[in-house]
Order: sequence, then structure tokens, then C-alpha cells
Amino acid sequence: MEQRARLAARVAEQHLALALPRRWRHVRAVAAKAERLAPLVGDDGDLLAAAAWLHDVGYAPDIVDTGFHSLDGARWLLGQRFELRLAALVAHHSCASYEADERGLGEALMAEFPREQSVVSDALWFADMTTGPDGQDLSAEDRLAEIRVRYGPNDLVSRFWQKAEPALMEAIRRTEVRMAAQPM
Repeated sequence: MEQRARLAARVAEQHLALALPRRWRHVRAVAAKAERLAPLVGDDGDLLAAAAWLHDVGYAPDIVDTGFHSLDGARWLLGQRFELRLAALVAHHSCASYEADERGLGEALMAEFPREQSVVSDALWFADMTTGPDGQDLSAEDRLAEIRVRYGPNDLVSRFWQKAEPALMEAIRRTEVRMAAQPM
């Protein structure tokens, strides 16, 4: 693990391990998966790992502001002097723009953080959305089903995933194609 990812791991642990142990199990597994995907992203492997460690830091009770974890985490990261690209990956991870729209925060998200569409963002989405809440490996379909059961059919989270699923599945498929083309 390189320097940026080591720092991200320490920061994530500090804010999530004790306060949100289940979320911490998920984050650790997402980061481990992202580190295995690093060969897909070349020189950005450390960035991918750091984004995976920090993708859910906005859930930490001492970081929550708007209640939208992607935006809260990204804003906090900028305030802690993390680089904009890393914060933007956190801000937009796993179809966050759809949730932002549901929460009335879409314009703020887009104005503050550029959305990156890249091998790195696809790999981050893949690592997150193929990892269950306790760190277990799941297919993206099973992960979405788990989310819908956990939140219920009328929750904002279930509503945004209904809209976001096609975009998520495209990112998952792109990553799977890259994984097949480059054995790891």
C-alpha cells in the first residue's frame, strides 16, 4: 500500500472503526478489493485504494453535515486538504448523483465536484457495489437486492437505485471486461 492509501486507511479507521463497526467492515473489504483491482488503473492504483478507504467516511457521526454521505465526506476531505480528484471520486462514487438529485443536492454536488468517468471511477464503483455491508463478496445484483431489503421499497435510497441501476451495471460490466482482459 502506498503513502496516500495508508493515510486514507488511517483516517477511515479513526472515523469509522469504533463509531460504525459494520460500515468499517464494509470499507475494509472494499479497500482490499480495490487494491486487487489496482493493476487495471496503472499509476492510479494508490488513488483508487485511497478512494476506496474513504468512500464512506461521510457516514461518520463527526463528519455528517447534510446527511448525504458522499457530499459530506467529499467536503470534509477538501477541508482536511485532501486533493480535489480524490474528494471528487468520493463525492460521485456508486451513482451518487442519483441520490443527490433525490435529496435536492444534485446542483451542489455537480458545482463543487467534477464527475470523473474513468477506469478508476468504474473500479471504485465495482469494489463498492460488489461488497456487502459486512464485507462479503456479492454480485452487483445481489448487492442491490440487499440494499432494497434493508431500506424498504419506499425509502429514498431504494428510489434512487431504481433510477441508477442501469448506470451502475454499465460500470460493473466495463470493469468485468477489463478484469477479463488483464488477469490479476
